[in-house]
Amino acid sequence: MAGRFFDEWTVGDRIEHDIRRTVTETDNLLFTTMTHNTQPLHLDVEAAKASEFGQILVNGTFTFALMIGLTITDTTLGTLVANLGYDKLVMPKPVFLGDTLRATSEVVETRPSKSRPGQGIVTWKHQTLNQRDEVVCECLRSALLRSKPAA
Repeated sequence: MAGRFFDEWTVGDRIEHDIRRTVTETDNLLFTTMTHNTQPLHLDVEAAKASEFGQILVNGTFTFALMIGLTITDTTLGTLVANLGYDKLVMPKPVFLGDTLRATSEVVETRPSKSRPGQGIVTWKHQTLNQRDEVVCECLRSALLRSKPAA
């Protein structure tokens, strides 16, 4: 188990996640079509060329999903009860085909659950950065975690 239990987290804990991912045309095409997103900027090279970006934009919901996926192993793998929500999601820079993305996480809040003994809520600020160290996606994620079992 790679994730941490609730009581192993403290505010200010920071992780530079090791896994990186280069976004491919296939990633973008499959995710966009599977989710029925018909935005031409994600699917139509000619429409994308005519845009201010001049190229295909990677689907923002793929970027968000990848960010969460890149963080799971180090945060909640094996300790998660439930994800409670995602807040303040922003995408300040576009992602393009061929960008290599990495994620960071920082604990911004912890609190024991009032209704579930032996569990607690951790809130992380997750960020995804591209190969130019530009933040391309950011959010707060709150999750309910199990506490460490008694020895």
